[in-house]
Amino acid sequence: MKLNQGLHLTYCTNVHRGESWPETLAALERHTLAVRDKVCLGKPFGIGLRLSERAAIELNERAERLHFQRWLEKNSCYVFTINGFPYGQFHGTRVKEQVYRPDWTSPERVAYTNLLFNLLAEMVPPGIAGSVSTLPGSFKEFYPSPEALKTIRQNLWLTVEHIARVGEKTGRQLHLGLEPEPLCLLESSAETIHLFEHFRAEHPRDERLAAHLGVNYDTCHFAVGFEEPQNALPCLVNQGIKISKIHLSSALQVRPTLEACEALKDFSDDVYLHQVVERDELGNRKIYRDLPDALAIAARRLATDEWPLPEWRIHFHVPLHAPAAPPFENTNDHLLGVLDLLQIEPQLCSHLEMETYTWEVLPPELKSHDVADQLAQEYEWTLGQLKTRGLA
Repeated sequence: MKLNQGLHLTYCTNVHRGESWPETLAALERHTLAVRDKVCLGKPFGIGLRLSERAAIELNERAERLHFQRWLEKNSCYVFTINGFPYGQFHGTRVKEQVYRPDWTSPERVAYTNLLFNLLAEMVPPGIAGSVSTLPGSFKEFYPSPEALKTIRQNLWLTVEHIARVGEKTGRQLHLGLEPEPLCLLESSAETIHLFEHFRAEHPRDERLAAHLGVNYDTCHFAVGFEEPQNALPCLVNQGIKISKIHLSSALQVRPTLEACEALKDFSDDVYLHQVVERDELGNRKIYRDLPDALAIAARRLATDEWPLPEWRIHFHVPLHAPAAPPFENTNDHLLGVLDLLQIEPQLCSHLEMETYTWEVLPPELKSHDVADQLAQEYEWTLGQLKTRGLA
């Protein structure tokens, strides 16, 4: 939806099942229109579209594109951003580290992302910028070699060149956002800045870099890494890095007591990867690949009465409106810190997207009976926070 100061707010439709285009459109019909009716009836409703590689190819058929354009007009909806992170199936199966495949060493990732920009250029309304978010290069376990890193930069630049051509041809302002995440090639503001330094060295004074490549700042991911928005965001901006999109999301925060570890078992699903970053009282950090790994370490600590317990931040997106309930806290303070910065400088980023994709695997006490109800509650909470800052 359209907000003050040229901002646009949406939720990411990766919360819904759908790998083919007919399945994706059916989810929009069933769920997205229900959310629209609850929060934005009678006004233009922005959609944060998730398209798998299969759905993108099917939507690229001319008849399907025309049909979807008419659907958007009929339902007073518009698409301004696409989630191009998960390439393949994202629900109902073991996703885990497979969500990072194919990564940016692969020509398949280039072709998929370029196709998303072709589609977005036709969907985004005139005068509104269009963004696509993508994985931050690769998962660190996959390709640690310098040769692979060079290939990743080369492939990303191929897409930057493609975006520039599509933008020039269509008159649309388009940009790609790399989404830093724990244990990925980019998991911090420092690593992100380092990558862009490489790009500037390889493509000196090329304005396409700043115009078409930036960062999707996910407030859950940066909070899990124990970064502070007052430091991370200004550092990125001061280095001339575009904030392509802001993901409004919240992570679990906890001290791994016996009670907490028992409760955390309800969050240890077999679908998604839930990286855990711990920080001790001296500020030392350690990263666990997945929640079961961290729980196993905690069990050994608790058996030996090791103390004091560190703080854990867990890559598990929890509903924005859900109040923190012992033994858990959340990282909404990081999200609100980002909104405080946006209040001071609304031009920082115009694309805001709520992304609590974990609805299907949430414990029952955190999940609404109907996903549209939960999304409506997230809109209510988010719009309330934006209104207090004069942004909605």
